[in-house]
Amino acid sequence: MSIIKLSQFFKMFVPGLLALVFVFGAAGCSVISSMIPGGSSAFSVEPNYKDLVYAPVSATQKLDLYIPTTGTGPFPVVINIHGGGFRFGDKGMLSDITGKALLTAGYAVASIDYRLSGVAQFPAAVQDAKAAVRFLRANAAQYNLNPDKIAVFGQSAGGNIAAMVGVTGNISDYDDASLGNAGISSAVQAVVDQYGPTDFLLMDAQAKAQGCTAADQKHNDAGSFESAYIGAAIQTVPEQVKKSNPITYISATTPPFLIQKGDQDCTVPVESTKMLANALSAAKLDSTYTLLAGAGHGGAQFETDENVKLVIGFLDKYLK
Repeated sequence: MSIIKLSQFFKMFVPGLLALVFVFGAAGCSVISSMIPGGSSAFSVEPNYKDLVYAPVSATQKLDLYIPTTGTGPFPVVINIHGGGFRFGDKGMLSDITGKALLTAGYAVASIDYRLSGVAQFPAAVQDAKAAVRFLRANAAQYNLNPDKIAVFGQSAGGNIAAMVGVTGNISDYDDASLGNAGISSAVQAVVDQYGPTDFLLMDAQAKAQGCTAADQKHNDAGSFESAYIGAAIQTVPEQVKKSNPITYISATTPPFLIQKGDQDCTVPVESTKMLANALSAAKLDSTYTLLAGAGHGGAQFETDENVKLVIGFLDKYLK
């Protein structure tokens, strides 16, 4: 029997529609919005370099690299980190609208796979994403990339991972030498975080305060996506949860952030994402927070011409 990746499923069966993955387990029934943002179809452009191995430990550690068709380079790079509750998804989960806009604007795009929670728990996904940064920086000349202009872009769980990459540029704990290119910096120059969570321990209370349903208040459960990612029921390991919260690592070296959130999001409560924006602002760091009216956990509002231009404008400010 052949296996179809989630991104292939989008291309083959539900382009332009929201895909829902229903998960039944000990914690009850929950719904994850594993969607290509904005209802857009998966990226239709073929990569210039497919399945590049960026680390040697797992077969998952591969990326697809897309190079702009105009311009001479070296090109600034945007690394796409897919969502999926840390449990699902693959590197094909880059929307056609966003991906093409980035290429047209002169950005190389690297979309990565990383170890999911069923294979390895935190901090493996963060270490993988940082290994991808090191790989691209170490091999920049070969692929006509600018090693000094790298941003990370993530949505939902990918937003959390992108934020972690951003705030841990100078923290060696998350640079696993066994993943290759030891000694190469994994620091990035900008972060785009769309509706990523921060403190997992607060999400149920935040969802309740927001008026979300009981089904959206299951983050503390032992079978939740967050508990699977951490490797234990999150309430039993608060110190480990703190390590997975990007707010923990904010410092003077934190790069500029663009944080975006839908005001109707109950999958990741609004306050969970906003907390990071507030913490960056309190530290007087360069950050922009936009709350998109009517948007939930993703949605068409993230891919309007106006919002895509806002994202590109943010990247242009720091990568060009």
